[in-house]
Amino acid sequence: MLLICVSLSAFVLWRYAESLGPIDWSVAEVRSTVVLDRDGRLLRPFVTSEGRWRLPIETGDVDPHYLAMLKAYEDNRFEQHVGVDPLAMMRAAFQLVRNGTVVSGGSTLTMQVARLLEPRDERTLWAKLRQIIRALQLERQLTKDQVLKLYLILAPYGGNLEGARAASLSYFGREPKRLSLAEAALLVALPQAPELRRPDRDASAARRARNRVLERARARGVINITEAEAAKAEPVPQKRQAFPMLAAHAAEQAVANMPSLKIQRLSIDARLQSSLERLARERLERLDQRLSIAMVIIHNATGEIRAQVGSSDYMSRERAGAIDMTQAVRSPGSALKPFIYSLAFENGIAHPETLLDDRPSRYGIYQPENFDLGYQGTVTARRALQLSLNVPAVELLNELGPARLLARLHQTGVSIAMPKDAAPGLAIGLGGLGITLTDLTRLYSGLARGGEMSPLVRRLGVPAPPEPTRRIADPVAAWYVFDVLRGAPPPDNALAGRIAFKTGTSYGYRDAWAVGYDRNYTVGVWVGRPDGTAVPGLVGRVMAAPVLFDAFARIGIEPEALPIPPFALQATTATLPPPLRHVRQDVPKTLAATIQAPLKITFPLDGSRVDLGFSGPGNEHGALALKSSGGIPPLTWMVDGAPVDAATLRRETVWSPQGAGFVRLSVIDARGATDSVIIRVE
Repeated sequence: MLLICVSLSAFVLWRYAESLGPIDWSVAEVRSTVVLDRDGRLLRPFVTSEGRWRLPIETGDVDPHYLAMLKAYEDNRFEQHVGVDPLAMMRAAFQLVRNGTVVSGGSTLTMQVARLLEPRDERTLWAKLRQIIRALQLERQLTKDQVLKLYLILAPYGGNLEGARAASLSYFGREPKRLSLAEAALLVALPQAPELRRPDRDASAARRARNRVLERARARGVINITEAEAAKAEPVPQKRQAFPMLAAHAAEQAVANMPSLKIQRLSIDARLQSSLERLARERLERLDQRLSIAMVIIHNATGEIRAQVGSSDYMSRERAGAIDMTQAVRSPGSALKPFIYSLAFENGIAHPETLLDDRPSRYGIYQPENFDLGYQGTVTARRALQLSLNVPAVELLNELGPARLLARLHQTGVSIAMPKDAAPGLAIGLGGLGITLTDLTRLYSGLARGGEMSPLVRRLGVPAPPEPTRRIADPVAAWYVFDVLRGAPPPDNALAGRIAFKTGTSYGYRDAWAVGYDRNYTVGVWVGRPDGTAVPGLVGRVMAAPVLFDAFARIGIEPEALPIPPFALQATTATLPPPLRHVRQDVPKTLAATIQAPLKITFPLDGSRVDLGFSGPGNEHGALALKSSGGIPPLTWMVDGAPVDAATLRRETVWSPQGAGFVRLSVIDARGATDSVIIRVE
């Protein structure tokens, strides 16, 4: 009779197990998307579609002390049983009968995984039977390590935290690879009653639960009494911490491009990225709260982006931190001049020691002026580029033709923005076009590679589509530019001769740029306001160049010079071949006696708003630079009819307003010609 009952019970259980069908793995497959750096370090995780943090994890990713305490507390015979522990279930049943309440559970870790895979609210005999059957099925289909991995992913830790990795990052601010004994015990205790024991809501309940785990671990020999007492003395975290958000813009773009890929690995170096993000924040701490900084670092040999700082503070509304300024199209100012010179060197028009004229010149109605409105006379191309003189650069571009420079830039594959229906003019060499920081940095990286452009590599493990070979310059011209720019005078915080670098300031003080490179790395820096508002005093050499040199120092290796290519001509002006000693003079430039451009205020523009800080806190307010073009000096500037200063031969002056409001600015030249604008000072 007993045999019949046992057989009948076994048949019923078999039929019930068959009716359950196969295990539904869909719950376990829902994971947070994580973006990792080149070495597997976490840059930024994203919540699941249900708003939960459930990060991928392996058993080797957690502290061994945690695993030992977990088994000691939850399932001491985990390695021996087949999914169900009969001894534990009999003990739990006996305690229930004797005490009339649940003293300890009989569920194994495998049974808990079964419940997490098929969550149900009811606590009935049939629900427990279902867990038992599923646990047996799990043990047949999976290894012990795989069962443990599912628990580490699915276990609840309060709120929207699921899995040991999400809990460790949120409560302790670090990966679960190395936990203290107190932290490991807290992670063991929380899944039993995650909402009641949440340390950010009830630290006392969390502490009591943690200490019970420590006591059982001590009783079972996992830790000794000294370790247990020391762990009990540790405080319990009382608030959740923010998840990592390194390279936030790059991570967002990666997920947007490949949303189905749950683990994305970028070429970024997390340590370098973190260091540069701190640098960006530190540099702007005492400056205008609406300024931002963007940086890009490219590894020249591979084209990999090793760091991408899209803004100085991703969460800042004042700085519009959510805008990725590495991808914003802005005017590069003088940062394009090296490519004028490289093209001139390549075409045999000039050599670094060729003499150029830095004197008042005119090309039709276009009259270029240097940034300081002064002139150096006759200078070498080397000196002209190192000092970023505008007039010699325009002279070379006039010899080359603006269309040739524009064509070369387009041939490299970078995106260039030009005004609609506008023919390329000489102004493009001084910033009269638009380009992103990433593309500008890539152009300089091409110079560092001997003129050969490399496709950008943003992610690892995904082969980049093949691209045709493109060049920004030939090897000799690229080395000439490097040799020249390495001799440019550095900012106050840097030593000379270590890297080749160039700065740029866009028209109207809207953008400050600095790009530098050696043989191994190219670093690009942009400083400005994301909304494009003019910022008085925003100059590339003053604002961006110091950040550039600090960023280069944080790479952590000594700069290395480019090797000298064959056929590079190292000579003085006197020993150059005669055709290279001076730039050809095909077109007369000085036409001031026959053509005079009309007098015009070029900055500020009519109807513009100029933010000088009157609406912000404090009593310090900026001064406004006034610029004009055309006309015949001396010039007299007036504000609401009152002269700013005495007549001057310069085309720029500085005015310090006394307060906010509308003002009328006027300029009068030697012949009585005038121009006026109305602006609003804020």
